[in-house]
Amino acid sequence: MRRDPFLGGAGCRLPAILFIFLRVAAAASSAAFISDGALGSGISGAAGGRALLQAKKSCPISFEFKNYMIITSQCKGPRYPPKLCCTAFMEFACPYAEQLNDPTNDCATTMFSYINLYGSYPPGLFASECKDSKRGLECVGVPASTDDVQGNTSAAAAAAAAAALVVAIPAMLSFFLVHLMIIS
Repeated sequence: MRRDPFLGGAGCRLPAILFIFLRVAAAASSAAFISDGALGSGISGAAGGRALLQAKKSCPISFEFKNYMIITSQCKGPRYPPKLCCTAFMEFACPYAEQLNDPTNDCATTMFSYINLYGSYPPGLFASECKDSKRGLECVGVPASTDDVQGNTSAAAAAAAAAALVVAIPAMLSFFLVHLMIIS
């Protein structure tokens, strides 16, 4: 009987490949960004066509109690230096990217109303200055917040993990079956 080093023996690679595949899928599903739509919420009167007709649920984050000093201490007029403003904005907003991108709630609008209240920024400042990709503002290296999202972060993480498994399991089974057909 021929022994397949891929499926059995001391050098079994299938579990290692499955582990790597699942880690990559999980990492890809957790990449955070703040979408153009969420950034556009900072512009007075900005709203998508259908958004006007649909009632939005209230934001699970208490933006009224947040400390906006991180933005207001670094992003100052009259020039509003983009590097300082965008870095400060990312540090403040990126931990809430998932909630800010959700078009069914009013998180982005609420957050921008408080940013503008405390900073008196020109409408659209962050939307026009803080974009670094097609998706919007990439939140690389900024951790997600867990302080007051009322369980939504853990639920979203569980949903992302489940979605990764839904994709990973059929792909790995297909790969395994093809490999078995080749050695048969």
